Amino acid sequence: MTSNDDHLLPGPEKAPDAAVLVEGPLVSLVIAVLAIFLFAWLAENVAAQHTVKFDSSVRAAVHSFASPALTRLMFAISFMGAGGLAASALVAFALFRHFQWRRAAIWLVVTLAGALVLELTLKFAFHRPRPVPFYGPIPRTYSFPSGHSLVSFCFYGVLAGLLTGRVRSMSARVLIWLIAALLVLSIGLSRIYLGVHYPSDVIAGYLTGTIWAATMVALDRVRRRRKNRL
Repeated sequence: MTSNDDHLLPGPEKAPDAAVLVEGPLVSLVIAVLAIFLFAWLAENVAAQHTVKFDSSVRAAVHSFASPALTRLMFAISFMGAGGLAASALVAFALFRHFQWRRAAIWLVVTLAGALVLELTLKFAFHRPRPVPFYGPIPRTYSFPSGHSLVSFCFYGVLAGLLTGRVRSMSARVLIWLIAALLVLSIGLSRIYLGVHYPSDVIAGYLTGTIWAATMVALDRVRRRRKNRL
């Protein structure tokens, strides 16, 4: 049974096998493996409380730029990692249905489900208490890793990967990745600015998100390459 995933907005032309691996699945898998090692190193240092000075210094530096207008902006950006992300997911699913990208929609569902499972599992495993927030109430969940950073990295990262794999224009691909990267980085920064996470929580969220998103993007690339060869 065929899907219309790959016909409405065709991807790039086929390349030799070695080049395909370099520009696609292999790079994503290497990134995922590196992120695993970095996360393990960071988690060990957090557990041993070796990140206290780093966390305190970064929190103080970010908070030094505080202003009422910036605080409102940071609340809005932080929303894009929670309620805004849910709304974006619904829009993405609607667009995928319109273009009949059924497999892409399934990929996005699996990505979000996996990200949520990773978030809950890691928070429960580490039990790191939250810092005292600069603004707003203390969230009821544990601090490590940052769920906003993890889930937004997975969602916006995989969404960018799915879209760029289905458009031909190089400028459009670059723009999609830039928007996704700026949004994800801004969400993580907003969590530090608001004081609801330590910087090491945000970094851990990004690393966990990198592991999952890179794996999902690599699998999508492999599936599409195999389908194009048939």
